[in-house]
Amino acid sequence: MQISTTTLLRLEAGVVFALSYVAYSRLDITWWYWLLLLVPDIFMIGYAKNKKHGALLYNIGHSYLVPAIIALGAYITDTKAMYGLAIIWVAHIAMDRALGYGLKLPEGFEHTHLGRIGKNKL
Repeated sequence: MQISTTTLLRLEAGVVFALSYVAYSRLDITWWYWLLLLVPDIFMIGYAKNKKHGALLYNIGHSYLVPAIIALGAYITDTKAMYGLAIIWVAHIAMDRALGYGLKLPEGFEHTHLGRIGKNKL
């Protein structure tokens, strides 16, 4: 049996999402998790200007770089809330990728590094 690269990446993201929830629940502030899970989608606002800006801003908000920087800040300051924010952000990215919403290409929102999404996938 052969698994496609895209399927493997989506499965991997599903595992990261599950582990993120487990990690967040260890912080004893779990009610914030579901409330804040969709906040990183604010990075779609760039699409109001054009596809190129939309893809750039979306990709900044949906790469693991930003939550990694927040996690580093949490480590340096020993701030539980910052750890929580970083974990939620990672969970959001992983959730999106597990559902097939990858990093965006400049051609448009439906063009991702995981393939096409939306009505016109093919």
